[in-house]
Amino acid sequence: MQSEKIINPPSGFTAFALFLVLLVVAAVLFSFEQVFLAPILIVVDFIFVLPGLIIVNPNESKVLTLFGQYTGSVKKDGFFWVNPFTAKKKVSLRAFNLNGQQLKVNDSIGNPIEIAAVIVWQIKDTAAAVFAVENYIQYVNIQSEAAVRHLANSFPYDNLEDENATITLRGGAEQVSQMLEKELNERLERAGIEVLEARISHLAYAPEIAHSMLQVQQASAIIAARKLIVEGAVGMVEMALNKLSEKNIVELDEERKAAMVSNLLVVLCGDKAVNPVVNTGTLYH
Repeated sequence: MQSEKIINPPSGFTAFALFLVLLVVAAVLFSFEQVFLAPILIVVDFIFVLPGLIIVNPNESKVLTLFGQYTGSVKKDGFFWVNPFTAKKKVSLRAFNLNGQQLKVNDSIGNPIEIAAVIVWQIKDTAAAVFAVENYIQYVNIQSEAAVRHLANSFPYDNLEDENATITLRGGAEQVSQMLEKELNERLERAGIEVLEARISHLAYAPEIAHSMLQVQQASAIIAARKLIVEGAVGMVEMALNKLSEKNIVELDEERKAAMVSNLLVVLCGDKAVNPVVNTGTLYH
C-alpha cells in the first residue's frame, strides 16, 4: 500500500510574478517584431509556468502524481507552484458525516430488528484514500453497513430472552458504540480513514414482532413491579409483628398471626382499593 508523503512546494507568488514578467517580455518582443522569441516565451509561460500553480484551501489537500508515480501530497493551505506535468487530485480533509440507512438484520438470538448508525469520519492518509481503494466514499458506505450488520449479529436486542447476556444492543449503548467505532477503524484503515465517532441512531424490533415483544416487555415490567411490591409487603408485615410483640400491645397466637399476615398482604399487595370489614365475632366463631 502506498504510504503518504507530505511535501512543501515553493510559493506560487514567485512563479506567478515570473509568469507576468514573461508575458510582458513577450508583448515587448512582439512590438519589436521578434516573431521567433516572443512565441517561445508565450509557450514557456502557458505550458511550464501557469499549469504548475495550485491553490490549496484550508482542510484540503492535493495529491500529486507524475507519469503514474506518486510524488507527494500538499496538505498546507496556500498558493504554490509544482511540476506543471503532475496530475493534481483534490482530497478533502474535512470531517464527513454518514447517516446510515436503516438495516433489517437478526440479533444474536435470531430476532429481526432494525438498526442504523451515524458515523463521523475523516481522511488521515491521502495516498491510501486515493490509491488503495477505487472510491473511498463508497468504500466507507459499504464497510460501515457491514460493520453495523456484524455488530447487530453479535449481541441480543435485550436480555428478555437471554438473561445471561452482559452486553445488549439496547442496554449497552456506550459499549456497543465503542466496539462499532473500533471495528470501523480496523476496516477503514486500509483506505487511510479514521472514524472519529460512531453511534447507534435507530434501534427497534422489526414491525412483524414489535407488538409481541412489547407485550413481553410489559409482562416483564409487571412481574418486576409485583416482585418489588411483595418484597416490600413482607418486610412491612414482619416489622408490624415485631412492633406489636415488642410493645406488648396484643398477644397473638399462631392462628391470629397467620390471619393478620394474610390480611396485611392482601391490603399491601392488592392493586385496588380495600373496603374495610368490621368483624363483630372472633376468629373461632
